Amino acid sequence: MRQAVLEHVNITVSDPVRTAALMTVLFGWQVRWQGPAKLGGHTVHVGPEDCYLAVYSNGSAPPTGRLNHVGVVVGDLDAVEKRVLAAGYRTHSHGDYAPGRRFYFNDHDDIEFEVVSYD
Repeated sequence: MRQAVLEHVNITVSDPVRTAALMTVLFGWQVRWQGPAKLGGHTVHVGPEDCYLAVYSNGSAPPTGRLNHVGVVVGDLDAVEKRVLAAGYRTHSHGDYAPGRRFYFNDHDDIEFEVVSYD
């Protein structure tokens, strides 16, 4: 079974395109994906090939610098979801999207985790 690895961290910024452009200049990262996001917002995934920073804005005046969620890649999404549920947490926002499947849960400190599989 594949070990879970940190894939991304999602933060709210004032202008995701501007922030992503800065990351490409400063760190030599690439824009891996960008598009519409929840609450009518826009997200840009920027980073090297094995992980990324998701920079998000919902188009209004959200607090910036806010941690939105931590993304973890797993080999068996269904098995991990069973463990999350068995630990007493509620899963939500399930989705199939190119190129994988995902769900979210909030831990005991209300930190949101996105769990994703690309199998």
